[in-house]
Amino acid sequence: MQTIHSLAEMSRWSDGIIARGNSIALVPTMGYFHEGHLNLMRLASRLADFVVVSLFVNPLQFGPLEDLSCYPRDLARDSGMAAGENVDVLFAPTDSEMYSSDFNTRLRVEGITDTLCGKQRPGHFEGVITVVAKLFNIIKPHTAVFGRKDFQQLCVIRKMVRDLNWDIKIVGHPIVREKTAWL
Repeated sequence: MQTIHSLAEMSRWSDGIIARGNSIALVPTMGYFHEGHLNLMRLASRLADFVVVSLFVNPLQFGPLEDLSCYPRDLARDSGMAAGENVDVLFAPTDSEMYSSDFNTRLRVEGITDTLCGKQRPGHFEGVITVVAKLFNIIKPHTAVFGRKDFQQLCVIRKMVRDLNWDIKIVGHPIVREKTAWL
């Protein structure tokens, strides 16, 4: 498995894969992998020739009362877990690589984001779809796999893809719960 941190290098890698007639599946994540993430990776490997897993804790989707700094991060741990799932590339850009100091663009899907989580977390979905749109533009996947755990997010991403006429198949994977000691 290759780890890529640069947007330009990630785009070059994807362009080369596509030029050879191969398909790419993307699994967007914020890292700190668990069994649910691993299942997304397994499904992605059945849907495309190559699998890219993005690992990026997106500051745009955190609200002012949510502590971005407390989000768990362990690149070495996540890298080992992804390598065990036949992931071809772990794309782990830095904040400054994803968002320049003068970054001012955000995407918005209206209506569907005005209820549930969107109502409770203003701006959250703007951050989510902005980063997902950037990942789609950088990686150029044919398929993207998301968990159904956040069903509203899945619906918002599907709507964005439809509205923007992107030729990307959005696949929702059933919820996977880890076994706990008390069950």
